[in-house]
Amino acid sequence: MDCSLAARLLKGVRAATLSGQQPQILPRPVIGESWNRMLRSGVDPDRDVRSGLLSMDEVEERRQSSVLLEILPVLREALVTVADAAQHIMVVSDADGRVLWREGSAAVLHKADRLGFELGADWSEETVGTNGVGTPLVTRRPVQVFSAEHFVGSLHTWTCTGAPITDPRDGRLIGVVDVSGPLETMHPATLSLVGTVAQLAEARLRERHAAALDRLRAVAAPVLARIGGRAVAVDVQGWTAAVTGMQPVDRIALPKSLSELSELSDGRAWVPTLGMCAVAPLPGGWLLRPDGPDGAAEPLGGTRVVLDVSRPRHWSVTVTDGTRSWSHELSPRHAELLYLLALHRPRGRSASGLAEDMFGDPTRTVTVRAEMSRVRRYLGSLLGHRPYRFHEEAELEVVLPQSPADLLPHSVAPGVLRSRSAPPH
Repeated sequence: MDCSLAARLLKGVRAATLSGQQPQILPRPVIGESWNRMLRSGVDPDRDVRSGLLSMDEVEERRQSSVLLEILPVLREALVTVADAAQHIMVVSDADGRVLWREGSAAVLHKADRLGFELGADWSEETVGTNGVGTPLVTRRPVQVFSAEHFVGSLHTWTCTGAPITDPRDGRLIGVVDVSGPLETMHPATLSLVGTVAQLAEARLRERHAAALDRLRAVAAPVLARIGGRAVAVDVQGWTAAVTGMQPVDRIALPKSLSELSELSDGRAWVPTLGMCAVAPLPGGWLLRPDGPDGAAEPLGGTRVVLDVSRPRHWSVTVTDGTRSWSHELSPRHAELLYLLALHRPRGRSASGLAEDMFGDPTRTVTVRAEMSRVRRYLGSLLGHRPYRFHEEAELEVVLPQSPADLLPHSVAPGVLRSRSAPPH
């Protein structure tokens, strides 16, 4: 591949796009969509507007509090030697796009400094435009950005390939691993390599989580053996380690007040799917003992559900029932499903209808039913089934982005694409 020729062609494509003309060669969809986001948000293509660098104390604080620290050895082992040999650097950012680690070729590190690709720098899309850190944070998939595919002109001498890393324990986006270097060092296979390494890192987190649950189970088992009635031992994310007297589930939604230890002065807390519970700490988790025999009550009139899909990287559902309120951060798939259900309120949507909305294939009902089963574990009776629907007595609010084109930018679900292309109301 002639990198110089490719760079010149891309500059022509970019120049035509920015001037409002139709380029003879269209940018790749992931790049074109990112450029459109930048144009809508007002990012200056001729000058990136950098926010201040974090101090080294702030960088270190973020490092020590990040789950990324657990998987840094995996990333180093797989990428640093390769990056150094190929005149690249490995960069790891957090979910805000802040650069927390950089390693690799000393010469390339110096070049990165001149571009502002420094420790503590903000490389989110809204700050420096289309790039291999910020764009994967938005799209939730690996992205390679070559030369003039960068929206901001000062980055056209650069190529970067990044992949998002998700915490499998709660579906939360925790950061991006990126391999970057001068444009002439670009190799198409880097995209596959970086994506595979991100998956290996996530697999390491799953292994560590399974081991932690095993340890919690060993502690909880003798405690549960002495307890009469209903009880469940969960870790701090709500994953079930052991249960007695109850239907076992993989995970229980925990209110923020429980995870933040702010409601335990009397040893009691309200848990969305269980109701009021006696709560006792366990090493690495909690012992929950529901008060009633039947768990949480059906939702009553006055329950309010807010589905927030307004931001590109963070989606949530918040339930308020009287004086009690709790929130749950949504995975990309669950954000899509709940948004699609909201479109079909109050009648709801069958499994085959949701499969068509999600995949363009009404026969993929097994996948839809499995995901909806997981959603109902934290929303409980707020979601009905046959067809799937929001409870008719609950007030539902959907918080959308200002522009329909910014709706769930990671999604390729046909139902979401239709909404994204619809004119604003």
